[in-house]
Amino acid sequence: MASKSTRRVLLGVTGGIAAYKAAELCRLLTQDGSDVQVVMTPAACRFITDTTMQALSGKAVLTDLWDSRPASGMPHIELTRDRDIIVVAPASADFLAKLAAGLADDLLSTLCLARECPLLVAPAMNRQMWESPATQRNLRALGGDGVRIAGPASGDQACGEVGPGRMLEAEEIYREIIAALQPAVLAGVRVLVTAGPTFEAIDAVRGITNRSSGRMGYAIAQAAIDAGADVTLVSGPTALSAPARARLVPVVSAQEMLDAVNANVADCEIFVSVAAVADYRVARPASHKMKKSDETLTLELEPTVDILASVAKRPDPPFCVGFAVESQDLERLAEDKRRRKKLPLLAANLAQDAIGSEESELVLLDESGQHRLARAPKAVQARRLVEHIARLFRSGASVKLKAVRR
Repeated sequence: MASKSTRRVLLGVTGGIAAYKAAELCRLLTQDGSDVQVVMTPAACRFITDTTMQALSGKAVLTDLWDSRPASGMPHIELTRDRDIIVVAPASADFLAKLAAGLADDLLSTLCLARECPLLVAPAMNRQMWESPATQRNLRALGGDGVRIAGPASGDQACGEVGPGRMLEAEEIYREIIAALQPAVLAGVRVLVTAGPTFEAIDAVRGITNRSSGRMGYAIAQAAIDAGADVTLVSGPTALSAPARARLVPVVSAQEMLDAVNANVADCEIFVSVAAVADYRVARPASHKMKKSDETLTLELEPTVDILASVAKRPDPPFCVGFAVESQDLERLAEDKRRRKKLPLLAANLAQDAIGSEESELVLLDESGQHRLARAPKAVQARRLVEHIARLFRSGASVKLKAVRR
């Protein structure tokens, strides 16, 4: 990844009310020492002035394909040659369609087509435009072309409606930029991640579940993709959108998750078990909705299969990473779990600190001891964890652990 002082970003701004957020994004980037070159479409100039962006970036803003100010006289090619990444925020539906079709009729679209660096887009549009089959088709095409898509979020929109299409906040896009520039420490490695809760049926409508949001598992899947890995994500029920380049396998129950893991684990080299899998399930769930009565209801529970332990016990297991969520005595209980399951690495945190939160503090436990990761957003923690996994994986930690087992 480019260092903090040398990170070079080309920030593209297209037409849309969310263009005002581009000013804050530019400020965040320049504040951390990044070199930012802003390019605006003619439509963007109707929402925010190039004077504003020039003041924030410290550089003249380019808007015209025929601008002769760059010394080479070919800005549509040369402007990207020293850039680490192109970021288009906001990216309108029209601009996404141009990218998907390979059209280049203005400076920004031409730069994107002639680039030699990664491209990240932050969509922003009305919810009907976002949900349009044409827009979704364009997004799939862009994802297949390796374009990183940040967002959008769901919420209040300038048109007065509520729904998906709202551009991410500047701070969120900034984090996406940092993530996109991470080194490919897992290039070509096949990674299997489990995430989210499971739901164990009591009857046709009721069930036993837990408060896991799935955020950490999804963040780890994204971080592994950013690191160059080929990721399969087995997910219980969540309200999250899976990373664009992950192969998603949706499941509901612990048994379905076990079956999905067993179907995919032979092809993976690293297994990260983040899902909060139910420890027990109802022995005999009712096939129809049970009617409420004044009598006490007794449920017989039976243990589910420990998915992580079953993978770790395989004759030739992948590099296994576990998670431990405890409510007390974190380090001792987590290390006991790691040793009991013979894992090369386990990440632990407190339930009251992590569940339902956007941030967490992690303690990583491996054969060399403990490594504490200070409290940070889960996306940041996921990148730190993936970097640690990569170091251990490349150093052959799993091979050494197999020798100890023997």
